[in-house]
Amino acid sequence: MTMIKSTKQLIVLMLLALIFSAPYTFARQQKSAISTILFNAKTQNIEIMHRFRMHDAEHAVKHIFGKEADIINSKETKELFSDYIQQNFTMMANDKPVTLINVGYENDGKFFWVYQETSEPPALKSLSIRHNALRKIWPSQVNTINIERKGKVKTMIFKESIDVLHVTF
Repeated sequence: MTMIKSTKQLIVLMLLALIFSAPYTFARQQKSAISTILFNAKTQNIEIMHRFRMHDAEHAVKHIFGKEADIINSKETKELFSDYIQQNFTMMANDKPVTLINVGYENDGKFFWVYQETSEPPALKSLSIRHNALRKIWPSQVNTINIERKGKVKTMIFKESIDVLHVTF
């Protein structure tokens, strides 16, 4: 009887361990990034924030820049990754190319952030965006962009073969 009781306890403990570890296992397997585009009424700038999971960034830099790349401890790798993100994110406003300014980057432990901005074009009617960061490395990569303007949010999702998406205001 004691053996049956301890076996049941062991099974319950194993099931609980699986249940509680599953979210962490699946989170590590997700290849996704979220970017936010904000229209700052005070500065008249468009502010762009890209957020990548640190786990994905660690694997990506080794693939892109070589096995020695270290996004945790190397300023050079952080700058290279920031530049890579900026090269793989382009925007057009009213069908004209937009020059995006690199504002910086940061590693907050869980995520790697890349910041850009540009001045808001007058009479903005539309944006066309290309966000290919990490999509050539991982075909399953999904890049989501939330565009917040005048209290409204519009979402773009780049996945599979989607190359450019458009939004009108």
